[in-house]
Amino acid sequence: MRAPLMRALVCDRLGDPSVLHIEERPIPEAGPGEIVVRVGAGSVNFPDVLMVAGGYQHKPELPFVPGMEGAGMIHAVGAGVENWKPGDRVIFGVRPGAFAEYVKLKASGQLLRLPSDWSFAEGAGFRVAAQTAYHSLVHRAALKKGETLLVHGASGGVGLAAVQLGKHIGAHVIATGSDDARLAVVRANGADEVVNYRTGDFVAAVKELTNGKGCDVIYDPVGGEVLEKSVRAAAYGARLLVVGFTSGGPSKLMSNHILIKGLSVLGVRAGETILRLSPELGRDYVEELPRLAALGVMRPHVSHRFPMERAAEAFQVLIDRKVVGKVAIEMSSLPSQAQ
Repeated sequence: MRAPLMRALVCDRLGDPSVLHIEERPIPEAGPGEIVVRVGAGSVNFPDVLMVAGGYQHKPELPFVPGMEGAGMIHAVGAGVENWKPGDRVIFGVRPGAFAEYVKLKASGQLLRLPSDWSFAEGAGFRVAAQTAYHSLVHRAALKKGETLLVHGASGGVGLAAVQLGKHIGAHVIATGSDDARLAVVRANGADEVVNYRTGDFVAAVKELTNGKGCDVIYDPVGGEVLEKSVRAAAYGARLLVVGFTSGGPSKLMSNHILIKGLSVLGVRAGETILRLSPELGRDYVEELPRLAALGVMRPHVSHRFPMERAAEAFQVLIDRKVVGKVAIEMSSLPSQAQ
């Protein structure tokens, strides 16, 4: 008897998003300690774009199904699985494989419960951004109530999550971006001040907003010139978080500036830290991130949704910087439970 089939988005050669295509594959079966999730939606992240192009540090063997995170409903559980059952709504992470109608996962450490009032598209956009923001602001920078937090790239997924979490912690949040309409969404999600660095000097704006002191913590997923200029917007003893390089490349920080201002420059690699150095932090996420999600903290803003047939467009709007928050690829097999 022929095994039941699912549709999956496949990358079998490296390149731009046009290389992606849909294939039929057997629906995976849950082995011991495993679950199979029927996927409602997957979220596109910048590393997915790099992975398809062959420019990311993690290089899966071809062919592969892209997608690092998603949300859906448990379809089947394997022997020995406790605390999960078919029908449970979940948020999951995978390296990679989210852009398929079904995905097989280990039942330990990769699942969070999806809040009942969240759509699958919202759930799909939570894990990577929330984990990055939490690791950055809580574990790396130890952001405190009353401090001033500067968030660059604030209209992107990881930036918006940092704005929301920073406000929840009690920081005064200054957010930067390149578009006034998108920054209006950022303000609605908790930013105390917004600065358009296309039309003004964010360093001068920060100095004015902080009475010349500068910011205590700077969260930067942009890199390039933005990171280099951020040193001048930092308070003495500030923590500078290097989260990513969506501007296209790394920065050149002047060591004399770091010395004179007593800065701490902190690299952020949440996933690798959990996998290689501090598995106990993963247990922290399993407990803390669902609690924050239930409170509505770091609830994703999904500005674009596409069916699997238009997956290349989902990648392209992220490349073209048209996304506010997150972009989701929705699977036809499982309609969203909430909008």
